[in-house]
Order: sequence, then structure tokens, then C-alpha cells
Amino acid sequence: MTSCVRPGCAGRIMATGYCDTCGHRHTESRTGPHSGTHSGTRTGLHSEPRTGPHPRPRTGPPGRSTGEAGAEEPPGPAAVHAVAGLGELDQHGLVVLPEVPAPDDVLLTDPRPPTGGRRCGAGGCTMTIGVGYGGQPARPTGRCPRCGTPYSLLPQLAPGDIVADHYKVLGCLAHGGLGWIYLAEDTRADGHRVVLKGQINVHDVLARHTAVEERRSLTALHHPDIVRIVTYAEHQSAGHPATGYLVMDYIGGRSLQQLMDADDIERIFHGRPRLDHVLTYGCKILGALQYMHERGLLYCDMKPANVIHFGRAVKVVDLGAVRAIGDRASAYVYTPGFAPPKEEVDRRGWQVDSDLYTVGMTLQALARGTEPARGLASDSFRRVIARATDAEPRARFRSAAEMSRQLWEVLREFRALRFGEQLPESSTLFRPSGAGLDAGLGSIPALTHWTRRTGDRPAALDVSPPHPAEVAGALPEPVPDPEDGAALLLDSFPPDAPDRVARQWPRESRLGTPETALWLCRAYLRKGEQRAAESWLAEAETQLGERAAAHDWRIAWHHGVLHLSKGEVDLAHARFDAVYQALPGEYVPKLALGYCAEHTAGTGPARAMRYYEAVWKRDFAHTAAAFGLARGHLAAGDRDAAVHVLDEVPATSRHHDAARIAAVRIRAGILHGVPPTPAGLRDAARRLPELRLDGGAADGESRARLIAEVRENALYSRPAQGWGPGFPAEDLLGDGDEDGLRTRLEQSFRQLAAQARTAGEHGRLLDLAHAVRPMTTF
Repeated sequence: MTSCVRPGCAGRIMATGYCDTCGHRHTESRTGPHSGTHSGTRTGLHSEPRTGPHPRPRTGPPGRSTGEAGAEEPPGPAAVHAVAGLGELDQHGLVVLPEVPAPDDVLLTDPRPPTGGRRCGAGGCTMTIGVGYGGQPARPTGRCPRCGTPYSLLPQLAPGDIVADHYKVLGCLAHGGLGWIYLAEDTRADGHRVVLKGQINVHDVLARHTAVEERRSLTALHHPDIVRIVTYAEHQSAGHPATGYLVMDYIGGRSLQQLMDADDIERIFHGRPRLDHVLTYGCKILGALQYMHERGLLYCDMKPANVIHFGRAVKVVDLGAVRAIGDRASAYVYTPGFAPPKEEVDRRGWQVDSDLYTVGMTLQALARGTEPARGLASDSFRRVIARATDAEPRARFRSAAEMSRQLWEVLREFRALRFGEQLPESSTLFRPSGAGLDAGLGSIPALTHWTRRTGDRPAALDVSPPHPAEVAGALPEPVPDPEDGAALLLDSFPPDAPDRVARQWPRESRLGTPETALWLCRAYLRKGEQRAAESWLAEAETQLGERAAAHDWRIAWHHGVLHLSKGEVDLAHARFDAVYQALPGEYVPKLALGYCAEHTAGTGPARAMRYYEAVWKRDFAHTAAAFGLARGHLAAGDRDAAVHVLDEVPATSRHHDAARIAAVRIRAGILHGVPPTPAGLRDAARRLPELRLDGGAADGESRARLIAEVRENALYSRPAQGWGPGFPAEDLLGDGDEDGLRTRLEQSFRQLAAQARTAGEHGRLLDLAHAVRPMTTF
């Protein structure tokens, strides 16, 4: 990988063409998978914020500037690629949204004030105005019952009014939380339509203050997924004081709320909306919010009604609730049902994670009408929402970028399971592991396969999962936290010499960090020293602090691996499930959960298949998932499905040959007491000569052992009436007659005897050769 060219960024350009740290697109990159929502920061099962420098992560798709003005148009044909006719993805790996035309009639014919009244606000008055008292109907105009200040909740602009000398009012569009929203025509820009957003009650001090804050902060926002604030204008209607209006671009589309409630929604989406449409909405919304957060602003009122789908693009609109991060003085404007509980807002104010809570609730509402997702994708999506809306704020996502990354990963999972798309990309949180974990299924039988067994008949094919301790040592390891001061220093130490690092721990201040303690935990676990590993994991928790450690996914991960190393599968499963809850889009927790489920009785094997499928369908590089799927199919007696999965292992994989060997053994093996079929033996006979084994003399020895296994299974599985027509009439098995099979197997056992390393092995293999020799008469 090459270094990122963006000034100040220390990241590397991945194979996708995007930086693994800032998400910046390299100028020579190809269009590829999304990787810009950087999640290399240690978040998580719900870590506390850290002090010290932190590179600001990008949110949303990579390659899309979050600060460009003018990037208003939806992607054109050149930015889109079709995937086998099953849907389209744009250049960022998000779904190309369906076309939503501008509606013909958008004006209110009878604009009425919103129900429920409003706070007076004059001189700080907290009385509610615009509601009925004593059984009388609510009055849109009048005086505050408490302070006597006159008020009007009626629109102040009428069709035909001219604002700021060149905005001609066409009518009312709607009313927002703090003011009426009007549609107008810019008479100086060839009829370009704009939106004017004013105040419901100009005597409200709070509303006037909020409008001024809007003007100062919002006119500087330029993001492709946020409505553009053109300018600020003042206008005085007859009999009313001067009122300020924000002038915004008119977005001619439908809000997501209107869209999901529309009678013609299936016509627009060519069927029911899918989960990947909702995930795309989420990534775009989070891209807009991350842009605002980086500029010190909170949106506060995200809901489906505040996002407009127009053409093939979306815009976040109605910025009336925006406030500065850390502002605890002004009143909060939010929508109950989408916001955190009022008690929480009163206690801790509105935070970044509060914004993310509203996004989670918005996506949950949008997903209700989608078609059912296949496989694990719906559960992964549910976990994203669960984390975003967790009752414990420390358990939530720490940034819009982090949440967007997980949403995008779930989108990849959905597309893989729904359309069979392969969207390979390395994890940003785990190092790759080279282990295939085939549990011996893809290995050539050793001589002990024959010399250590009792009896002369072959054993059934072993399709049991690998031992938990083997899995614990083979699972991918977390990537070191780049914010931890010891991360780079630890790379200079050999991973198999933890004692050296442990001795330097008290003397080297740079090593006294949680990352060092976790490194030592893993290193001692590799040496089989579980007590030392547990001690260093406890030290990592101490370094983080009890409250932070309880919400750090790395701690849960290491506990899971430790439990697995001791064979405590149920305890490991609970810890890995917590990691999955924190990182719903990551493949590694699902791989770990698949292994745990294989060891669980009842519905465990079925759950294991769901985890393995989610990993394998997404990327054929994860061959450990392929072997897990194959074991699941074999447990159900389905040889064809198992071989089909193994045939998908690419030729570029280091486990390609193991998958081919496993396919031969599955076709020719005795599975749960069921012998191979003639078709299965024929397929094994076809595959065996094509295998690439060790090469040289070892190649011949390995091939001889595999041939011996196939011949032995063919002989002892032979029906009483013979194999019948169609049996492979080849040198490997002949035409299937008993004497022919015995002769060939005797030859194989004599070849194996030549490989024996001890006299005992040699004698045992010769005994087997004598036992299968055809009966002869003299």
C-alpha cells in the first residue's frame, strides 16, 4: 500500500483506492467499495472518548467531498455500474436510489397554524399561546394570557408578496418548528424557486435568537446532502414588525415520510423498498451530520419528514433546530419518539450521540415497510439500530463516521446475501488470519489413519468442527489502536517473546498502556499460559477504567478468546455476541460466533450456518467460513451443497488445494454411515488427478494415501449386487468388481507400507494389504 497524499494524513491507500484513515480517494484509484467512513478509532462496545490528537474521520461514501459546493446533482450514468442486472451501485458503493419526480402541487390550500400552541417567549415568558382555554377554541391571534404581548401564528406572507425586492411568494409549503415555510420565485434568476423560512411569532425572543443563530451558522454550510442556504432576507408586512427569512434552495421531491406513506411507493421502487435503500439513506444522512458535527453544530431533529428524496438524491432540510455543540442555554427543539428520552436530554443536554440516536430511530421507521432481508442482514441492521439507540449513552456510536461505516458494512452484507455480490475489502479493525480451520477435512490422511485404528474397515468421514482451543489461536487479532502511544513500539517486539515486554513494562513509560496489556494477553495466550493472559487482560481493564472497559469491544473480544481457549464455549459465545452488537458490520465476530454455534446443541448448527453464510457470501477470501458452511451441509447429509461451497474457493486462495482435497474426500467418503454413490465416486475419480499436492516425492506419497482412502471406501461400501453400470472404468477404481477393487487396494497398502517410518507401521500396513487380497484357488 502507498501513503495517502492528503496533507497531514498518515494513512495508507488500500486496494480499493481509498485511504484507510481519512477516506480520501487517491487520484489513480478505480471505482470500488466504500471505505471512507473510517472506523479505525477504538470505539465501541462502547469505549469512552480518549484524549489526545485524533484525525477527523470522514463519513459517507469515499471519494465524495463532504465540503464541496456545487455537488448538487444526483450521480449520472458514468458514476453508476449495474451488478448482474440485480440492482445498481454508485461509485461509492451505495445503492442508486430510484427516481422521484418533483410533485406538481405542493402548496397548502388552507394554511392553518399547527395544533398544540407555542411558547410565548416574549421577555422570557413561558406561557403557551395559541391554545384554547375554558372550553374555547384556540385563537391564531391574540395576546398572551400571562404577559399581554400580542401574537400571531398566521402566515405573514401572502401569494404575490415580494420579499427583499426579488423573491415573489407563491404560497405556503408547510410550517416548521419555529416558522412558516413559503415557496417563492426568484425574479432575478429566471424563475428559480426558493424556500423562505420565517418565524411563527416574531415577538418570541427565543425564536428571534434562534433565527439569528441559524443565519450565522447555516449560511456557511455547503454539503451535497444538506439543503443550501442562499441568503438571509428581512421583510416587513403591513401591520407586522420586520421579520427575517432564511432563503433556501427549493428541493422538489418528497420527504422520506411522504415517500414511505405514498400509495405509489411500489411503483417508484419497482416493488417494495429494500433494506439497502434504507442503509443508503442512512449513510447519506450520516455524511451530512458528520459534516455539521465537524463544524461544531448539532442537527437535533432528524426524522423521516426532514429528509427530501428528489430525483435520485437526498437532502437534509429544516435546519431550524440546529444548535452549537455544548450549548446548554437555548431551548431544545426535537421530535419526541425520535429523540432520546426527555429525562436524558434534561440531564446531559444534546450530544453527538443524541443526533445518532435520532438517526437510528429514523432508519428503524424507514425499515418497517421494506421487503424481508435474507440471512443475517436483518439482524445486523437491528443491532446497528440497537447500538445507536442504547439507553446507556456510553454504549452508543461515538461519531456519525463510525455509525456510517457499520451501516455500509451491513449494506455489503445485505447485497451479498440478496444478490450474490462479492465486495471484498480488508477489515479496518482486525488483522487477516491465514487459518482455514478445516478441522482436517482438507488434509491428506496420514499413515496413522490406518495404523492406529482398530479393525480393518474404514472409519466414517470426520465432519466435526475444530477444537475450541485451535479456533482461539487462529481467530484474527484486533488491529492496534492507533491512538495508543505504544501501538507502533509494540510492532518492534517479536510476538512470541512476551517476557521481554513484560519486564520492560514497569521501566518504560510508553509501554504502560491498554494496548500493551492486550498485546501481552494475546502473546501469553499463544504460549498456552492462560493465567498470565488473564492477568494482563485484567491490567488492560484497569488501564481503561471500569466504566470504559465495560463498553470497549476489545475487552469483550479478548475475554471471548480466553474462554474459547479453555473450552468454555457458552461464555465465549456471550462475549463474541457483545462484539457483534458493537460492530454489526464486521465479519470477524460472526466467524467466531459461527464456531461457537457449531459446538452448541439444538439450533446451534443452523445458527452457525447463518453466520458462516454472511461471511462467505460477502468475500470468498474467508475460506474458514467456507469450511464451516461445508461442515454444516455435511452434518445435514448434503454432500452436493458442501462440495458446491468448496468449489467456490478461488484458485488464488492458499486454501484452494485443501478445498479440492476435501471435495474428493466428501464425494468418496462414508458419511454418517451412508456410503458414497457411484456418481460421487465418479466425481472423485475425475477430481483426483487434477489435484496439485506437495510436489516431488512428497506429492507421490500424499497422492498414494488419498487414493488408498478412496479405494478402501469404494471396496467396503460396495453393494452386495455390485456397483452396477456407470461405475468409473478407470485405473483408479476399475469397473467396480470386487476382485478388481481388492487388487487395487492391496497395491495401495503396499505403497503405503513403503512410506512407513517404523517397523510397527510397516507391519500393520502389510497386514492390511494381506487382508484385502482377493481370494484365489490353486
